[in-house]
Amino acid sequence: MTQLTATLPSLTIGLDVGDRTTHVCVLDGARRVVHRGRCATRRVEVLRELQAFLGARVILEAGSQSPWLSAALREQGFAVQVADPRRVALISKDPRKTDRRDAEMLARLGSGCPELLGQVHHRDERTQADLSILRARDLVVRTRTKVIQQVRGLAKAFGQRLPSASSAAFGRRVADSIPQILQPAIAPLLALLEQLEATIRGYDAQLAELARTRYPAAAVLQQPDGVGPVTSVAYVLTVADPRRFRDSRHVGSWVGLCPAQRASGDSHPTLPISKSGDGYLRRLLVQCAQYILGPFGKDSDLRRYGLRLKARGGAGAAKRAAVAVARKLAVLLHRLWITGQPYEPLRASAAPAT
Repeated sequence: MTQLTATLPSLTIGLDVGDRTTHVCVLDGARRVVHRGRCATRRVEVLRELQAFLGARVILEAGSQSPWLSAALREQGFAVQVADPRRVALISKDPRKTDRRDAEMLARLGSGCPELLGQVHHRDERTQADLSILRARDLVVRTRTKVIQQVRGLAKAFGQRLPSASSAAFGRRVADSIPQILQPAIAPLLALLEQLEATIRGYDAQLAELARTRYPAAAVLQQPDGVGPVTSVAYVLTVADPRRFRDSRHVGSWVGLCPAQRASGDSHPTLPISKSGDGYLRRLLVQCAQYILGPFGKDSDLRRYGLRLKARGGAGAAKRAAVAVARKLAVLLHRLWITGQPYEPLRASAAPAT
């Protein structure tokens, strides 16, 4: 190993973390490479590789391995920064991209302008485990949807249009409408739907219990119409710390529901939403907005706002209205969480005109 010529706090370590191998590059205060290495992506191996640099700053990109690795490094006294991958375009666009060069690029960016890399906030293990319940439920729900679509498609090929039914009641409603010739193919799928439905109900019971016992803030977030245990718990677990946002309005852009921007000179094109942040939470918020704007939605400022946008017409008016309501809902939920105040559905409408 090269003799170090700087104090440890002035060292910056870049880690390019792969599923099997992690590449290491260490820079001193003058941004000279003082060490390169590689090790297996395992806790013991990574800590052994970095043990001579305890107290140094470590830069790594957010990824599937970064939650446990960043926590392990912080426990050992390293100053860890988990960089937002979207901020590290120099790595992905490098024409000579290698893991070794990626580690050095992270170290140089972290040594020179670490604020440009952003800071990804990882959840603790308990929160991540609870969030895994939501992810697993989402997989089962999407699987149920695909099975229903497959059953309808198989029946349609034989000229049989199955009756309308909710996802939960689909198997029971269509069982008698399946042609006899298709029973060998479809009967097992209907049995699978029953299993999936039971699994979803089990997950829903777990989430309701989490909202009641472990995450009381979720009950506050369920005040607006259309927001249930799934969305409220997902919001609490994804945001984790509501005070990380100085202003509730920032939540809309954080979850990717604000238009992207690409202005240059006199060009200011209208772009779709950025879709940054957590895609699952964004999808749940849009689903809540669609319910608010739907036939069963209750009267509220959110509903009136969305219906006004929808009434303007034009291509995609309904979709734009749902996204706009979802953005306002994200901001509203954060405000309710921070203040703990009761929700007033028609607060803006009831305010006196000035």
